[in-house]
Amino acid sequence: MKNFVKTFIIIITFLSIATSASAQQKTVQKAVIKTSITCDHYKQCETCGGLLEKTLLKTKGIQMITLNEKEETIEVVYNSKKIDLAAIKTAISKLGYAADDVEADPAGYEKLDGCCKPS
Repeated sequence: MKNFVKTFIIIITFLSIATSASAQQKTVQKAVIKTSITCDHYKQCETCGGLLEKTLLKTKGIQMITLNEKEETIEVVYNSKKIDLAAIKTAISKLGYAADDVEADPAGYEKLDGCCKPS
């Protein structure tokens, strides 16, 4: 009987450790996406800077974005349980910008100011 109780306690302990480890899987991810934003006044520009930040930050699951104008990349911090990388790239594309292998949506591109359209 004592061996049964010890074995039972060991099994319960093992299961609780395994359950807590799987619950702590990383859901916050970070991705760097190559884009086509070439605006030299991104911070002041309502079309590319303001629209990009406001729209993407309203997207469920996206927590933070940072644009690197010099390298033409967007760093996105997101919750992978709420949104995936493909959906983020599609959202960027709909705003008129390329996102890695996803080309800019023509309708979104047409809405951009001339300064924000990559050449």
